[in-house]
Parts: sequence; C-alpha cells; structure tokens
Amino acid sequence: MLRVMDILFSALGLIVGFPILVAIFVVGLFDTGSPLFMQERVGRYKKPFTLVKFRTMSRETKSVASHLANVSSITQLGHFLRRTKLDELPQLWNVLKGEMSLVGARPCLYSQEALIREREARRVLDHRPGITGLAQVNGIDMSTPELLAETDQKMLSSLGVKDYFSYIIQTVSGKGAGDRVRK
Repeated sequence: MLRVMDILFSALGLIVGFPILVAIFVVGLFDTGSPLFMQERVGRYKKPFTLVKFRTMSRETKSVASHLANVSSITQLGHFLRRTKLDELPQLWNVLKGEMSLVGARPCLYSQEALIREREARRVLDHRPGITGLAQVNGIDMSTPELLAETDQKMLSSLGVKDYFSYIIQTVSGKGAGDRVRK
C-alpha cells in the first residue's frame, strides 16, 4: 500500500511541481552553474543508487555528509532551498523509480561505515531509504549513527499509513532541522 502511495504522490508531485522544478533549475544555473547535485548513496539491501537533489553548496565543496560540511559552502539560493526543503524535490524521481520512498531512513554515503553497521544490525537497510521520517522531523541527523539507526528501526517497525502521512505533513510544515551543516 505504501509503495502505491509513493508512486502516486511522487508522480503527482513531479507533474504539479514541474514549474517550480524548472524555476529552481534556471535560478540554480545562475547560482552555481550546475543546479543538480547527484551523489551515490546506500540504497535498499546496500545497493548503490544515485540520489538527485538541487545543489545547495558551491561546486567545489568536498563530497561529505552534511554534518561534516562547512556552512560557508552553502550558497544564497542554497540557504533558501534548505530552509524550505525545496532542495529535496528532485528526489521524487528517485521515489518514482523505486530507489526511495517518501518516508524511510535517509540514505547515507558509503563512507559512513558506522551508520551502515548500525543500520545493518537493525535491518534498516532491508527497506527503501526515504526523503523524510521520524529522525528528520525530530532533528536527528547522521552525526549520531547509533541514535539515528535506533530511530530509523523504531519508525520502520511500525510504519503505517497514518505515520506515513504524519511524517510528510510534519516535514512540509517545517518541523525538523534537516541535514545540519556545521557553523
């Protein structure tokens, strides 16, 4: 049932949000010259996939987890996109393709070995990664691997339609800090 909702809502979001996607893309061309950010992430069963987001940091920024990046790397447009969470919109394509879900554990980088171990031990990687979830709406990021994996496991063990909509609504309404970047 949740996969059907993922397909329906991601397709609808891409269609309805198309003008916004185009506008951000065009503004992003002027901001960084390369408005899309693509990065290999850990998917379901540890299978790699390419996550697509709008670029929020300068092109020269080292490819690391957000909590290891420096806030000075974030562009002016990037601050707006992160605050409004519009940088996440292109991930609807990942959802539609079946690589992600709207709700699930945020996909990590392969270099985040401690988090991968914690998630493997808790079978979190048996599920599609998500755009948002319990950890995100509670401000838990990848800098605390054990707590994050525990929170992901808790969410996934009881995820139903009610929680699915709750996490999406909380995210859209601005709850949670998103991926933190150090000052």
